[in-house]
Amino acid sequence: MGSTMEPPGGGYLHLGAVTSPVGTARVLQLVFGCTTFSLVAHRGGFSGVQGTFCVAAWGFCFALSVLVVACEFTRLHGCLRLSWGNFTAAFAMLATLLSATAAVIYPLYFTRLECPPEPEGCTARNFRLAASVFAGLLFLAYATEVALTRARPGQVASYMATVSGLLKIVQAFVACIIFGALVHDSRYGRYVATQWCVAVYSLCFLATVVVVILSVLGHTGGLGCPFDRMVVVYTFLAVLLYLSAAVIWPVFCFDPKYGEPGRPPDCLRGSCPWDSQLVVATFTYVNLLLYVADLAYSQRIRFVPTF
Repeated sequence: MGSTMEPPGGGYLHLGAVTSPVGTARVLQLVFGCTTFSLVAHRGGFSGVQGTFCVAAWGFCFALSVLVVACEFTRLHGCLRLSWGNFTAAFAMLATLLSATAAVIYPLYFTRLECPPEPEGCTARNFRLAASVFAGLLFLAYATEVALTRARPGQVASYMATVSGLLKIVQAFVACIIFGALVHDSRYGRYVATQWCVAVYSLCFLATVVVVILSVLGHTGGLGCPFDRMVVVYTFLAVLLYLSAAVIWPVFCFDPKYGEPGRPPDCLRGSCPWDSQLVVATFTYVNLLLYVADLAYSQRIRFVPTF
């Protein structure tokens, strides 16, 4: 359920929402996010899927940051039917991942030291360089909030503020990268074995999202069984499923009997199935390690479901 409302007679505005270390980080997020978005929209420019993703990520993070700061400052978060601690912890981690990705993609695709030809000229180059710098600062601001709000050993905290909860956001984010590579001509439909891997990615992703949603909505206490025990069991099953995918996917994609052990020389950059298969294999191992780490932490945490 929602956070506890302030007692009658208390102030309606909470100055600590903008003056505390966490509040300062959130204000910087607004400043850096607005600056980055404005620089790109004004003269920096963007195009294609990569540019659209960067602008969408910055816009999404800025909009939710405004909501978080406004609710904290006015204490209206107590009226929301959700676990505010879980919501802010989950959003901060997601925003960190989104801003980090955008801070890498935008300079990689749009920023150059040399000036582009007219009519863009050196002015556009300067705006793109400045946007890249502020994009990096935006990532640091979100990462700072995650570091400040992360649960410490022995501290009473909401689930999403624990290492296990933060890892859930990273796991879902990595799964989205896998899905993006799968739909980009990965040819996963050629074998039943690779289709099994897709089913593994989908099942684990959906289960992870359900855990996050239940935590954010504050409904973990009404499941009929201890939430922390359920999370441990699910994480153990996810480790086994990802372990099977980590063995099956490389065999049916890179073994000479089923696929290509090396990148074909005639494969075009940006539209090569082998590249997509390599991305899927790489992030399969990344997520396997994340689930193993999650399993190790999940057995030791104690959290307040509706904090």
